[in-house]
Amino acid sequence: MSTPGLYAVSDLHVTYPENRAIAESLHPVTPDDWLIVAGDVAEKVTDIQRTLALLATRWSTVIWAPGNHELWTVRDDTVQLRGEERYRHLVEVARDLGVHTPEDPYPMWHGTAVAPLFVGYDYSWRLPGLTTKEDSLRNAEAAGVVCTDEFLLHPDPHPSRDAWCADRARITAARLAALPPDVPTVLANHYPLVREPTDILWKPEFAQWCGTTRTADWHLRFRATVMVYGHLHIPRTTWHDGVRFEEVSLGYPREWRHRGTTAPSPVRRILPA
Repeated sequence: MSTPGLYAVSDLHVTYPENRAIAESLHPVTPDDWLIVAGDVAEKVTDIQRTLALLATRWSTVIWAPGNHELWTVRDDTVQLRGEERYRHLVEVARDLGVHTPEDPYPMWHGTAVAPLFVGYDYSWRLPGLTTKEDSLRNAEAAGVVCTDEFLLHPDPHPSRDAWCADRARITAARLAALPPDVPTVLANHYPLVREPTDILWKPEFAQWCGTTRTADWHLRFRATVMVYGHLHIPRTTWHDGVRFEEVSLGYPREWRHRGTTAPSPVRRILPA
């Protein structure tokens, strides 16, 4: 029998029927495999719940970190909660399914803490010469790049998405710092913790919606063996400061078809390497 593994996937976007079929086809290799789901399962709570429930019946342990799409408040969702209230509701939905969330004790995978994170972004990954968030947003709009978050991801009760990010970064860093100093980690966040993975974006203006400078040293500071993320829809492996970064997105159908496959297998083995 194969050795049990820690696997990861993100950006399932099951609103698309083709992606839903892929999500429904996912199975572990062994009964003891774990799965990290690094955000963007869907927009509606019913779709998120249904997908996490299915995965939780198959994998021994499922660990979820929210993406920006889960936090959208869309008109046809029966759950119209916004911001912090929506996030807390999704945490309870996941907990009811036995799925680990960023608010729970970090589960241990053979001596390694697997830490799902919810940090967000704060518009600090700006293009050179743009010194303020307002300048960066104006520049992006002029280039025809505006993230849908600006209309659907509400930060309530925080005054802005960047203020929410600052609060989440403070809370999350304190939790990670409380781990014993000899415990390695797998850090799983919807966004990369460092900016370098965004350097290959076709639209560099979009980087401001992809992370924060607040997390630039977390992979070293918190002893990451691997950093797992999604959001960019560019699945690949990169190395930063000697730490392996895994982008594990499925992405939209037009994207995975463009990569030359009609039946992608988006789940990536994280540990053992």
